[in-house]
Amino acid sequence: MTTDAIVDVKEVVKLYGPLRAVDGISFQVKRGEIVGLLGANGAGKSTLMKVLTCYVVADRGSATVAGVSIDSDPVGVRRHIGYLPENAPLYNEMMVRDFLLFVARIRGLAKAKARERIEWAVKACGLEPKFMATIGTLSRGYRQRVGIAQAILHDPDLLILDEPTSGLDPIQIIDIRRLIMEIGKTKTVFFSTHIMQEVEAVCNRAIIIAKGKLVADGSPADLKMKFAEKGRLVAKIRGAAEADVRAALKDLPGVGKVHAITHAELGVVECHLHLKDGAAANEAGEKFYAAARAGKWSVVELRTEGVSMEDAFLKASMGVYGKEATA
Repeated sequence: MTTDAIVDVKEVVKLYGPLRAVDGISFQVKRGEIVGLLGANGAGKSTLMKVLTCYVVADRGSATVAGVSIDSDPVGVRRHIGYLPENAPLYNEMMVRDFLLFVARIRGLAKAKARERIEWAVKACGLEPKFMATIGTLSRGYRQRVGIAQAILHDPDLLILDEPTSGLDPIQIIDIRRLIMEIGKTKTVFFSTHIMQEVEAVCNRAIIIAKGKLVADGSPADLKMKFAEKGRLVAKIRGAAEADVRAALKDLPGVGKVHAITHAELGVVECHLHLKDGAAANEAGEKFYAAARAGKWSVVELRTEGVSMEDAFLKASMGVYGKEATA
């Protein structure tokens, strides 16, 4: 393990009967990284996290957290980890204050240290307005905040979050993302999600798994460059038949696939021109305008769309699923 790695996973396999939920995965997570674990439902994200947090035992392979083995010292591993599963394990009848005191006692914090850490966690998670509230009365967004507060209470080296924004409304999602980024300034954060935008918004690194296999690992920008298409032009045209547009654009220099659809109610043909590797969008746009002038089309709109993490995710997963996966 490199000296700056907080997590070191080597060829981990987890079986459930004939199902390989985790299939020979290896990676490292460095101190200070915010890493998103991406995968479709059933890809093995939660199982991998349960292995790392010692909730389930791997069938093969090894892993360490802060240099502590998940096999030989699972209790020691848990001292270095803060964990929030997808469904936060909270006691609805307890007040936020009492719940955090309870967790502090379980973690073995002395009274003075417990008060100090609770004060810090409550402030970090924005729980001051709800400190004396009963957990059962809280919104899902505040419940997630309580879950994160209990996970960071003992000042762990690594924070593991399983689908931390699942089921939240848009405002709550933004709040939790901001909280993760703030915590990530001082902690290593490893969280699972199937929301592509979340990775781009929060993470400096993404790991993509499909059917238990690691299929991609890198920064969001690197993964988009490696797996996604190089971009596309989107045009809306009036005064042309869809068949004529397809015929005129199919051999346009710098353009690969062409998709066109007629919106009869708007009186336009919408075209998506997927650029070939190395093709410049501005040059392809000039060729498009030349074709439009030759066909005497009225161009209502022409814009460039960049690559997305969703494109990268689908391309990376195709080799395992045999078709484009859904996020």
